Amino acid sequence: MTEMLTFDALKQKQRAIRAGFPETMGLRVHRAISWIGRSEACAGDDDARFIFLWIAFNAAYADEREFQSGPQDSRATFLRFFRQLTQLDADCRIYNAVWLRFAGPVRVLLKNHYVFNPFWQHHNGIEGYANWEERFNASSHAFGAAFQSGETASVLSFVFDRLYVLRNQLVHGGATWNSSINRAQVRDGAAILGVLMPLFVDLMMDHPDADWGRPFYPVVS
Repeated sequence: MTEMLTFDALKQKQRAIRAGFPETMGLRVHRAISWIGRSEACAGDDDARFIFLWIAFNAAYADEREFQSGPQDSRATFLRFFRQLTQLDADCRIYNAVWLRFAGPVRVLLKNHYVFNPFWQHHNGIEGYANWEERFNASSHAFGAAFQSGETASVLSFVFDRLYVLRNQLVHGGATWNSSINRAQVRDGAAILGVLMPLFVDLMMDHPDADWGRPFYPVVS
């Protein structure tokens, strides 16, 4: 079973080795750990925990270059980050987290069309999405193939593509706090992020000299 890294463990490690961090990477880790810590204060509130953990994810992966070039496809950006993490994950900690701990919740999440973006595009009257069911089935097949072949980065990309829809529902007021309607995906989403985000940050600290890009909103004096 993959270990559950806590804010205290991450912070202790960061303080011990942060002198060797490049400035931009150090800022990413500092910010991400702070939001992981805030999420731990939300026991019993999965909505808040999910949102704070997603902010930690943004702190860890989002690149300043996206500001310069305009909005990018989030899935492609996620996939680049996940490929880098999995290539550096010599002990297969991410693989074990996904396959051993969350195989069930991940499969349930990917079968839920309420966190599939084309479903909502169609129901919001946007043209070109009448075939959302075909897209959903194609996505499910592609996910199944990636899952069966052990392509961890691709599996993470599919999972976070769905979690991104859930993030939008919460952040943009498209859901009711503590609603019974979307409780399962919020609960599972918070649980998945609660294990993966500390693991992502820990791997980043193990490889501080990798190219993690420049973070959004650098500190300006």
